[in-house]
Amino acid sequence: MTAACNWIAADWPALDGVVAGTTLRHNGVSSGRFDSLNLGAHVGDDAAAVAENRQRFRLSCDLPSPPFWLTQVHGTTVVAEPAGDVAPEADAAVTARSGVTCVVLTADCLPVLFASADGREIGVAHAGWRGLQAGVLEATVAAFSSEPAGVLAWLGPAISQTAFEVGAEVRQEFLAADPGADGCFAANDRGRWQADLYALARMRLSAAGVQRISGGEFCTYGEPEHFFSYRRDGPCGRMASFIYRRSE
Repeated sequence: MTAACNWIAADWPALDGVVAGTTLRHNGVSSGRFDSLNLGAHVGDDAAAVAENRQRFRLSCDLPSPPFWLTQVHGTTVVAEPAGDVAPEADAAVTARSGVTCVVLTADCLPVLFASADGREIGVAHAGWRGLQAGVLEATVAAFSSEPAGVLAWLGPAISQTAFEVGAEVRQEFLAADPGADGCFAANDRGRWQADLYALARMRLSAAGVQRISGGEFCTYGEPEHFFSYRRDGPCGRMASFIYRRSE
């Protein structure tokens, strides 16, 4: 019998019928640095192990269709109404069709799940600091036909401010776009800065008109028993953050 993978359900006020969350690293078959539920096919893990892990993911999370994988490039491209077997270069996807599973892979970057208040539209975005600064969240919100005030967002597991050190150039890129981002950075004793991805995302989403934002309480770096973290471990596995709407 195939072992079930563990996952965190998004804690947000999305309507019944919208299923969303993030996988944990447990109960897979990968070994070594990919131990054990690695879902990334691009990180150097054994292909057969990744295939088995992805099958466990699909069964355990009761996915209605194979996940629509993206080739993530830290950009702002959003795939509207994803379909087919090819993983396009993009960092977000939005759909109004039931039975479509949108997904992104992360190991410190911020996954953000979206749903319209009526549950008719859903989406997901991968927001590392580059994509976040470039506007991937705003682009995802803009891809909804719903007004931004009618879109809900959940911030999935990412690296916390305590663990995320960046250089002055990263801080300056955010401040150049919005001086208010200054409050999302704290100076450390090494002459560098601790960046708060969660706060930066909330600021960007709020500015885009999104009013209901949930999540943001995990730290992938500080919880090695649950999450992969590239900052902590170097090359490693990936968790999947996913969303789908059950067929009516």
